[in-house]
Amino acid sequence: MRDFSQSLRVVIKIGTATLSTPRGIDTAYIATLAEQVAALQASGRQVVLVTSGAIGMGAKRLGLKGPVMDLKLRQACAAIGQPLLMHEYHKAFAEHDVIVSQVLLTAEVLSRRKTYLNLRNAVESLLRLGVVPVVNENDSVSTAEIGSAFGDNDRLSALVASKIDADVLIMLSDIDALYDKDPRQYADARPIDVVQDITAEIEKAAGGKKGSLYSTGGMKSKIAAARIAAMAGCRMVLANGAEPNIVTRIIEGSRVGTLFMAGDKLTNRARWIVNCPSQGLVRVDAGAMAALRRRKSLLPSGVIGVEGRFGAGAVVMINDAAKAVTSLSADELRDLAGKHSTEIRDRLGPARRDVVAVPEDIVFLGNDVS
Repeated sequence: MRDFSQSLRVVIKIGTATLSTPRGIDTAYIATLAEQVAALQASGRQVVLVTSGAIGMGAKRLGLKGPVMDLKLRQACAAIGQPLLMHEYHKAFAEHDVIVSQVLLTAEVLSRRKTYLNLRNAVESLLRLGVVPVVNENDSVSTAEIGSAFGDNDRLSALVASKIDADVLIMLSDIDALYDKDPRQYADARPIDVVQDITAEIEKAAGGKKGSLYSTGGMKSKIAAARIAAMAGCRMVLANGAEPNIVTRIIEGSRVGTLFMAGDKLTNRARWIVNCPSQGLVRVDAGAMAALRRRKSLLPSGVIGVEGRFGAGAVVMINDAAKAVTSLSADELRDLAGKHSTEIRDRLGPARRDVVAVPEDIVFLGNDVS
């Protein structure tokens, strides 16, 4: 289970608490991380770093005390902290003749199929060149209000791992492992060595605690990240980033932290659909849902309701069971709901598809993912 000898593509996520000291960036930690990553590269592996810390670094540089909650102030802190963070990464990796690159993302980039593929191609090119991409959310422009924020870099790291078909995601945090209950409340809490499947019991063990002073992630966000990674056939290890040589030890197979096993690997397109935020809801009748489960197309005759505003090509929910890429906009769907497929081209022209969604663009969720 912990044999990573054939894991050639590695994503490492470093949390804010792991990178921080009361005085700012922990430069000594970044130096040890660079040494471990350089060793991974020397062994023939490709590595992507997903880093937190920009907001925290900016806040500390400004001398701010306590959590930064105001959106505009968080954006300002990110703009200040990001170059400080990248300067330290450049300096540390240069000691090992390793080039790093900065990749700033918003959720919108991964939600649009074209930019998603462009990003994948760019990262692939960097990896072929022997460069270590350093990925962070573009917090200075991402806002929860417009739906372009990931919410935490746990989810971002899993999406990156999924996008590049990584073999393993190493999540370094100030948390030792997933416990069977909250160790801050229960003295008899025990760490879980391996998670085969993310069950309701595992979800319960994750609890609802938030992250540290400047971070937004908690155990629930790490469980969500493990679920995303599992759909990509990628194992995830959650471990305490402060432990000595933690990356090296994980790759060597040491039993540290919690190992989340991979699940059945979905196609890249199916993963994009599942992980893309839905822009609306299409309600269908029982007959249409049964047909979808038999891998049939969604026809307008089965549509009984449409919620939200979206264009053709958007990812939408189908009832509460599936996600799909719709070939019709919300207004077009409302106009054609309950009608025969032939009316699509009669009303919208011969160039349009005569279905709402084709089977390869429909993915069932949860236990029904296919």
